[in-house]
Amino acid sequence: MRTIDDLDVAGRRVLVRSDLNVPLEDGRITDDGRIRASLPTIEALRARGARVIVCAHLGRPKGEVKPELSLAPVAARLGELLDPGVGTNAGVAFPADVVGDSARLNVDALDDGDVALLENLRFEPGETSKDDAERGAFADRLAGLADLYVGDGFGAVHRKHASVYDVPARLPHAAGGLIATEVGVLRRLTEDVERPYAVVLGGSKVSDKLGVIDNLLGKADRILIGGGMVFTFLKAQGHEVGKSLLEEDQLDTVREYLRRAEETGVEFVLPVDIVAATAFSADAEYASVPADAIPADRLGLDIGPESGKLFASRLADARTVFWNGPMGVFEMEPYAHGTRAVAQGLIDSRAFTVVGGGDSAAAVRRLGFDEGAFSYISTGGGASLEYLEGRTLPGLQALED
Repeated sequence: MRTIDDLDVAGRRVLVRSDLNVPLEDGRITDDGRIRASLPTIEALRARGARVIVCAHLGRPKGEVKPELSLAPVAARLGELLDPGVGTNAGVAFPADVVGDSARLNVDALDDGDVALLENLRFEPGETSKDDAERGAFADRLAGLADLYVGDGFGAVHRKHASVYDVPARLPHAAGGLIATEVGVLRRLTEDVERPYAVVLGGSKVSDKLGVIDNLLGKADRILIGGGMVFTFLKAQGHEVGKSLLEEDQLDTVREYLRRAEETGVEFVLPVDIVAATAFSADAEYASVPADAIPADRLGLDIGPESGKLFASRLADARTVFWNGPMGVFEMEPYAHGTRAVAQGLIDSRAFTVVGGGDSAAAVRRLGFDEGAFSYISTGGGASLEYLEGRTLPGLQALED
């Protein structure tokens, strides 16, 4: 896979596919981690005289222009973070469309070191189309804005989308620094892993993690399960889970995982207590109860304090840890303790620690942890999981060609 060091970018228009899919509340960015993670590649290209055209998506507008999903706030924040001493234009040029007249005018006006951010790629139906011809037609227009392509949006490489998969086939291309780093980190989790290797999985649904659990049963030494997905495991063991989130259709699959783990010597670590509440609310009555005795009229919203200690103890001697998915509804303080305990457990270990993007990365920042205390915080939750499942990721495949 070529990197940007292999491209002659001076004076040339370089289309950079970044991942700028940041969370918004009332039009304000609540976590700019993905923007900051995209900066090194953009700045490296600017410093070498490239005319940088950034493209990205935000949310799921499904091919329609939705003003509330405009990348305008992202363009403003990116402009604040860029080095003002490079280029001729202040800030970031932000056209009113993706590949239309406004985009062309803004791109044509760029000088060496300048940056433009195109409007939300997913406003165009061709970006996500499953029809090769429709997707290809959009890719033609997008590629027509540039001379070179740099793939740097790791959070999107598991999607067969025009900007990720089709455009690299139309332009000389290379991987940006973020993708190169992400792939290097994930290889450390799949090749010549330093052991003990512990994997912490949370989040709401078992079905989101089926592939990675299946694959890691042959690779990890221990798998710690928390979050909403844990109740399907507890139910599979015959325990009452009350009104907690449950995937009835995955019970047999989970039982098979538990059987295989016992057979192969992989340690499955499940919570011993649960924070169970009367309602999905920070103001609801809640209490820590044994994991095998959740009241029928309550729902579990976090792993309990004893489970937090248990999980930390099973991370203490690890040499490699991958964590994806919060342990509870961390956005509500009463149910944030489990996620906080796991994060601190990673920090206290001597392991190579990888936080697998998505909600896990958001939780680290929201709960006030120093990002530098972890070995690496990924920008791509879904992409990281699919890589660990052993799948071929279209965006990486396109960059390797």
